[in-house]
Amino acid sequence: MTLNDRAKLVADDLESNADRLRVTVTKVAGARVIDCGGAVAGSLAAGIAMARVCLGDLADVSYVPCPLPDVGGPAVQVMTDDPVRACLASQYAGWQVSAGKFFAMGSGPMRALAGREDIFQHIPGKEEASHAVGVLETTKHPTEDVIASIVAKLPPVAERLTLLVAPTSSIAGTTQVVARSVETALHKLHELKFDVTQVVSAYGVAPLPPVATDFVQAIGRTNDAILYGGRVTLWVRADDEILAAIGPKVPSNASTDHGAPFAEVFAKYGGDFYKIDPMLFSPAEVEFRNLKTGRCYRFGTVDPGMVRKSFGIG
Repeated sequence: MTLNDRAKLVADDLESNADRLRVTVTKVAGARVIDCGGAVAGSLAAGIAMARVCLGDLADVSYVPCPLPDVGGPAVQVMTDDPVRACLASQYAGWQVSAGKFFAMGSGPMRALAGREDIFQHIPGKEEASHAVGVLETTKHPTEDVIASIVAKLPPVAERLTLLVAPTSSIAGTTQVVARSVETALHKLHELKFDVTQVVSAYGVAPLPPVATDFVQAIGRTNDAILYGGRVTLWVRADDEILAAIGPKVPSNASTDHGAPFAEVFAKYGGDFYKIDPMLFSPAEVEFRNLKTGRCYRFGTVDPGMVRKSFGIG
């Protein structure tokens, strides 16, 4: 099954259990739009479903007790044995969806179907499927123009489109963002020119923040959950010398923008994501377990105090 095929089954289950999961399903220009937290309350289960769709359902996603005692509460755990396809070919929010005044970051397996991003020149995952499935992080429902702009970038083989939507400031939206701990580590490695196909399996966990009441606070808390509270373990087949050299560059503390709550960093750059050091977006702690040599390398460290400050925990 393709990533899109697998994600469609998760979306179908969401629709079948819409009332129980507190989501709504509508049709816009022929596309199925599943609101998981915009005009509806959404749910914890809908958040897990959104994360699974983002990952092409090639990862187990669950709520677990937070491993940081000073933070407490739940955390979002991700495990995958197909990390490159799940995280980089699907989950990475690499599609900027815009039409008129509408803008959203698009993720999910529809990216692998479009295959337009440069990253697909370096990783496996590009595919063909008759049904495209994606996730939009947005406070607004996609309009007919938005649907048309997405469809225009998909190959003719894609006859149907499903979009899951939710703002970050919702239960489901918060969950699906925090479920990106492994993805941020892999994307950082890709940016550092590491051969990510050497990553065989991956595990990540990050604290689930309280749902924020506004956009800036929401992106601040969800980013801080990973930047200061995220822990990722990667099973790799690589040379120890390469891991030892690249390892210190992978955690978030390798960035010059590390050390302040993300909301403050965001404000410092005038709310422009693209002015923030791209090397910041990675987990607080990354561990490599080398299947080639049996060696283990750990870099970075979590900062429970910063997580508590960001989450507003007294």
